Parts: sequence; C-alpha cells; structure tokens
Amino acid sequence: MDISVTVPRLPEPGATVLGSAARFTPGGKGANQAVAAARLGAAVRMTGCVGDDDFGRQLLAALRDDKVDTGGVRVTASAPTGLAMISVDQAGENIITVAPGANHETGAAEVRAALAEPQNVLVVCAEIPVEVIVATLARHSVSILNLAPAPADAAAIVAGARPDWLVVNETEAGAVLGEPVSGLAEAAQAAVALVGRGVRHAVVTAGAHGAALADGPGPAETVQAFRVEAVDTVGAGDTFVGALAVTLAAGVPAAEAVRAAAAAGATAATRPGAQAGMPRPADIRAVTGLTWPVR
Repeated sequence: MDISVTVPRLPEPGATVLGSAARFTPGGKGANQAVAAARLGAAVRMTGCVGDDDFGRQLLAALRDDKVDTGGVRVTASAPTGLAMISVDQAGENIITVAPGANHETGAAEVRAALAEPQNVLVVCAEIPVEVIVATLARHSVSILNLAPAPADAAAIVAGARPDWLVVNETEAGAVLGEPVSGLAEAAQAAVALVGRGVRHAVVTAGAHGAALADGPGPAETVQAFRVEAVDTVGAGDTFVGALAVTLAAGVPAAEAVRAAAAAGATAATRPGAQAGMPRPADIRAVTGLTWPVR
C-alpha cells in the first residue's frame, strides 16, 4: 500500500517538511507492473504475498478490478502487507521508503505458482527474496528482471539469474556495475556493459533523458524521452516494465518495444499515484502521439 504525501520540497536529512493530507493507494512494484500490463491489453497472472489485513484485502480487490488473476497471491498471517512511504515534490520527483512486510514471505510456493501455466513473458521485480528471484528466472526462457530496488548483491544476482531482459534505472545499473551512471550517454555505455555480464537484452532508463537498449556487442540504441509535464513519477518505471512485457509478448521488435514502453511511462508521469495513474492505449496516444503497437 502506497502512503503518499505531496511536499513543497523533498526533505534533507534531519529536516521536517509539512505536506498534504496522506493518500492511501494500491502499489507494490509487482502489482503495479501487473496492472500496467493488464491495462495495455495483456492477460496477466500475479504471484506474491499480502498480509491478512485490510491493506492486503484492498490490494487484492484493486488487482481484480483490473482483471488481474490473483490465484497465485498467498495471504499470510505471519507478516503485514508491505507499505511504501512516499514523498512527492512539486516537480513530480519522489523519495520512497519501503517496508516489505509480506513480500519477504514469498517462497517456493510462489515460484511454483508463477510457473504453473504457460506464459509468453515472466516479469520479476526485486522486492522479494533473492533466492526466489534466481529460482524463478532460471526456469523461464523469456523473462524480464526489473532489479528494483537493487539489493547489495545486485551483480551476483545478474550473474546467477542471467535474465533474457534486464531493466534498471541509472542508480540500479550503477549498483550492478560498481560505478555511477548518469545521463543517457552513460546509460548507453552501461547497457552494453550489462550485456557483457551475460544479459541478452539490457535496458537502462534515464528518466527525462530517455532510455538505452543493448542486445549485442555493438553500441546501444537510445530512445529519447517523450516530453510531458510530469505531475508524479511514482509508478512511471513500473508502467515502463509492464508495457515492455506486453509489447514483447506480442512480438514487437526490441527497439520499438522500448519506445512504446517509454511512451507509456511518460504518460503515467502526467497523473498522480502509481496504479491510479497507469494509462490505457488511448491515454498514451493522447499524451505522446504514439499509437500503441499491440492490438
């Protein structure tokens, strides 16, 4: 569950900033990506854990409202539903602290549930235990690992999981490579370096600068960002991942898929909230001019 407050500026260490009334809205990276994919035309199954509490019940209801199959989501009494505490400034930038809660209960049962039925694309994010990430990815050929948030052993996870697609932002790419990454040019270099680590396709997003795609030994392709007036960037990255999964499942070529994902993420940034701001194809066209390439 996302607990969001709009503030005039993001607080520095030791500072207190007064903000708006708190908003309680459905979130969680995996659930966000599931909702984004469902709104863009995919049939989606969600696997994971929520607590046996009001927040957990609200999150499951929100997923079902977007036609996401929640049969693989386990309700556990041993941990509360995860929470994200979010501050958003007037430019749409944010700082987020996550209390994983029930996400850390995800285990072997969820791995089995994720792989129980045929699927085009498997998407895994990093708000769950590392061993679950590696075990799941090792058993599926077409997979997207969104290594967010990047754990301390991010490089080892990439080396062990060797996902078909790795999607990271500048900070997360830096965590894998052991050096800072900033801006689109460095994102392109980082994408090539990630392919060198055993990833078949690497995408490094650089916020308002765009994204870089590498899928071989040559230089990375860059996709310029769509220019929009950002209101809230919470959930924009998750929208990018969900949109990428939909386009890849439909057979859209890699570079075109990344451009469509960038348009979806940009559209999400023009609306407040994570799942609340996630677009449908008509919304993407209205904001960016891009016609969604999946029918």
